Amino acid sequence: MSRRLPPLNAVKAFEASARCGGFSLAARELGVTPGAISQQVKILEEFFSKQLFVRRNNQLQLTDAGLAFYADSAEIIDRLAAMTQRMLEGNPPSRFVISTLPSVAVRWLNRRLEAFAAREPDLRYEIRVEDDPVDFARHHIDLRICYGQHLYPELVTLPLLQDEVLPLCSPAFLARQPHGNDGPEAIADQDLIHVDWGASFASYPTWAAWFHANGIARTPQIGLGHMVRMSSLAIDLAAAGFGVALGQTLLARDELADGRLVTPFSKALPLGYAYCAVHPHSRASQRTVSAFVEWLRQELR
Repeated sequence: MSRRLPPLNAVKAFEASARCGGFSLAARELGVTPGAISQQVKILEEFFSKQLFVRRNNQLQLTDAGLAFYADSAEIIDRLAAMTQRMLEGNPPSRFVISTLPSVAVRWLNRRLEAFAAREPDLRYEIRVEDDPVDFARHHIDLRICYGQHLYPELVTLPLLQDEVLPLCSPAFLARQPHGNDGPEAIADQDLIHVDWGASFASYPTWAAWFHANGIARTPQIGLGHMVRMSSLAIDLAAAGFGVALGQTLLARDELADGRLVTPFSKALPLGYAYCAVHPHSRASQRTVSAFVEWLRQELR
C-alpha cells in the first residue's frame, strides 16, 4: 500500500515560515528567496485544499488548519533533524529547553533541577530566563513555567500551584524591633519592602491589600520604604535584614526552612493567578515533557 505524502520541500518551507513568523525570515534560514517560500506554501495549500496562512496588518498568521498542521509538521521536522544529527554525529545527548520567569529560575528551579537531572542523565538542559510572551517555535522551547493560565491559549497549559505571600523578615531584624509584639500596625513604612511588578502584573498583592485583609485601614507611603522589581530580590533584602517583605512562600522555601527568614505575622494572601507549565501540542506525547511536568507537580507540593 503506497503512502501519500505532501511535498516535503513545501512542508519544510511552511514549517520555517510558521516558526519564524514570515516568508522573509524563513527564506533567510533556508537560503532561498521569499518568493520561493511563498510558492512552496501555495503548493502545500493546493495539496490540502486549505488556506494555511492569512495576512493581517502586514503580519503572517496561521489559520485553524495551519495551526493544526504546524503542530504535527514541527514535531516531524524536529524528529528528522534529531535523526540526521544522530546519523552524522553518532548519538549526541538530547537537549531539553526550559523557559521560565527570572525569579523562578534563580530562586527555585536552579536549586532543584539536579533532582530531575539525576533521573534523566542523558539530557542536556538549556534554561531560558525571560518574561512573557515567548516564542516557542522560534526558540524550540519544550516547556515554559509562567504565571497565569491565560497567556498562551493556543498551547497546552497545565496549572501547577497558586502561590501566596506573607510577611517575611530576618530573625535579626525582628529582634531589633522595639514594638515587635504590638501587631502589624507597628511596622514602620520605612521598613516595608515593596515589589513593583509593572503594569503586566497588577494582580500581585500589595502591602495596602495585606493591611486591609488584617482589618487595618492603612495605605503605606511606598516612597518611604524599599522598592525592587523582582520578587526574588524582595526576599534577598528581607533575608539581609533590610526590613519586612511580602514574600512568596514558593521562592522563600529554603530560607524559611533553615531559619534565615521568619514570619512575624501569619496572615497570607494568595497570588492572583497560578503558576503553570505550558508546552506546544506537538510536545504532548514526548516522554521527557510529561515526566518533567509530573516532577514539577511533586516538587511544588
